[in-house]
Amino acid sequence: MAPNTEHFNNDELQPPEWLNDEFFLKVLYNCEDTAKANGLQLIQTKISPASQKGDHYASIMFRAALDYRLNDVVKSRSLIIKTMPELEGHKKEMVSESNIFETEIGMYAEVLPRLERILREAGDDTVLKAACLYHSLSPKKVIVFEDIVPLGYEVIRGRFVNIEELKLAYAKLAKLHATSYKINEEEPHYFDKYCNSMLDMPNIMEDEMMTSGITNFIDFLSQTPELRQYVPNFEPLRKNLLPKCLAGFRELRDAPKADGYYAMCHGDFHGKNMMFKHDPVTGKCEDVMLLDYQVSYVGPIVNDLLYSQYLLLDADLRKMYPEILHHYFTVFASTLKKIGFQGEMPKLVRLRQQFLEHKHYEFFLATSVLPMIYAFLDPKTNLNDLMTSNDYRRTLYHAKVYTDELHELLPKLLHLGYFED
Repeated sequence: MAPNTEHFNNDELQPPEWLNDEFFLKVLYNCEDTAKANGLQLIQTKISPASQKGDHYASIMFRAALDYRLNDVVKSRSLIIKTMPELEGHKKEMVSESNIFETEIGMYAEVLPRLERILREAGDDTVLKAACLYHSLSPKKVIVFEDIVPLGYEVIRGRFVNIEELKLAYAKLAKLHATSYKINEEEPHYFDKYCNSMLDMPNIMEDEMMTSGITNFIDFLSQTPELRQYVPNFEPLRKNLLPKCLAGFRELRDAPKADGYYAMCHGDFHGKNMMFKHDPVTGKCEDVMLLDYQVSYVGPIVNDLLYSQYLLLDADLRKMYPEILHHYFTVFASTLKKIGFQGEMPKLVRLRQQFLEHKHYEFFLATSVLPMIYAFLDPKTNLNDLMTSNDYRRTLYHAKVYTDELHELLPKLLHLGYFED
């Protein structure tokens, strides 16, 4: 019987020809210290898609189950292979000229190991990454990771994270931020090659998915009598919302603030870029592994927090955000103290001010991204349509779960002064 392929991306159903025995032997030689001295024989290779539709977009991923013989001992290893899209289409066009693999390789090979060393020296054994077993930029851009599914980790699908999972995720984000904040303060040029964010990717600022959202949102407000009063608040943003977002992302590079909080941002901190491990008996969440550092960059930490507020949390958790932010900041500040940071300690009140200073990014997330996030939860959603069809995206604004949230969100933004110049 043919396998059911409806849950997988079309470009991950057939692995590329170069993903062959020669490649896997190269990976295994890199993993096994004694391989070259004692010989290694690949017995069997099974390749399958590594993720389901909606799990990711900017790359293609495969799982390889390898059986091999080393020193007359039969061993098995499961790998996750991440590489560039090869089928023609929007996905390939969006990332083909980008440096996302250069960034991610640098993160796994240089940055994250250093951040973990800082934590270890302070007695903190937090793991910020899955094991990277092999990477190359030529002849193909590819990264190979240890498969952590056999270790009990899984992607959450069909729902948002709960408060227990969220606090674990934010604790790891806080430690990523704290360790890199210390480096950035003490060695301000260390992260120079990581200054480009997602919004600096070639052609991203002209992509219709990015540019059409604010117009779709204003049109939706105009058609919704009980929300029509907010049209004048958003109309001035029709032409300059994205440039204002970009300026916020480039703040450290172009106009750093003396009291700004800058660190290595994950850049894409949402639920599909993390895997959770739960106790099989109690269901209690034990750990979370952060994934996908392709668009990581050094910049305002508030950008990670804003992004996750809309892409990681559901509407009920967003109502709890002051408590959640306090939890994040408590871990952030305590980690800075633990790792011996000697500068002026950041303050929560100042971080909260930076949310307002970066309000245009919040406007973009609420008006252009949040409708799509709700659609992601529906397994019937066609990700390609979501990314390429503006007619389809326009229909998402009328979803009851989105309109219900706007009835609370827009008055809150008004009362907080977000619509003032």
